[in-house]
Amino acid sequence: MQYFNSNTVLYLNGQFQKATNTTADIYGQSLHYGYAVFEGIRAYNTHNGTRVFKAREHFERLKRSAELVHIPFNWDVNDLIKQTYRLLELNNLKNAYIRPLIFCSPNMSLIGGTKPSIMICAWEWGAYLGNEQLKVCISSYERPNPKSTQIEAKVSGNYVNSILATTEAKSKGFDEALLLDMNQNIAEAPGANVFIEKNGKLFTPPLGNILPGITRATVIELCRILDIEVIEKHLTVTDLKHADSAFFCGTASEIAGIASIDEYKFPIRWVDTIGATIQRTYKCLVLEKQNYEVII
Repeated sequence: MQYFNSNTVLYLNGQFQKATNTTADIYGQSLHYGYAVFEGIRAYNTHNGTRVFKAREHFERLKRSAELVHIPFNWDVNDLIKQTYRLLELNNLKNAYIRPLIFCSPNMSLIGGTKPSIMICAWEWGAYLGNEQLKVCISSYERPNPKSTQIEAKVSGNYVNSILATTEAKSKGFDEALLLDMNQNIAEAPGANVFIEKNGKLFTPPLGNILPGITRATVIELCRILDIEVIEKHLTVTDLKHADSAFFCGTASEIAGIASIDEYKFPIRWVDTIGATIQRTYKCLVLEKQNYEVII
């Protein structure tokens, strides 16, 4: 995957510059300790022009992430949104994945950063998990205990856990992993939240041991519109392996259907699931085609 070329422009500390002309300090605290926060945002080519989906929610979460791990947030959210649209224009991008990153200056001590920088880049990227139903395994890795780190924050260093889980899953012939929490309840995928369907209802793990996904919140909003009951509760592996269907959701993966968990294959065809309805409705939402389906 090539993320940039000689013409690519990124935004760095208030200026637009060629990606090929930028450098990173190898003594940076973020490089050595993973002490940085980031976001994943998508822009879509709609009939109303290029729209960044839930831009404010994402940049507010970026601000919240920085505050949770004591990185000063010295930027105006409205201006960051404005600069993001300008970035897309400069790179002639209409459908894009956008990555804001706040990183810290050289500092080998283990104290909070004092001189952070911000970078925003963008590239064309399809659905992160592809467009086919996924073969998923329960990971041997657990999500970090919320008493050990700020689970609510999108911290770069936390994603080593995600890399380990996905790498393990793929080495075993699966497409993706699903991690449990320290209580052996279902938590989330390495880069997405999870919903399961049972008897016409959706269930999803509660906040506390998972990243509060913006796409997750959007799915819950859509279910209210479609009159689909969503229950937030702790779920076990047994619950999962007796479900009718399941799906992942996230900005990068959007809505991704799951075919199986370990040896268990979900009994309902994907096209007949609530997840498939949510997938179609979510696409209508991000493309600003407000023809929500009616569930009878």
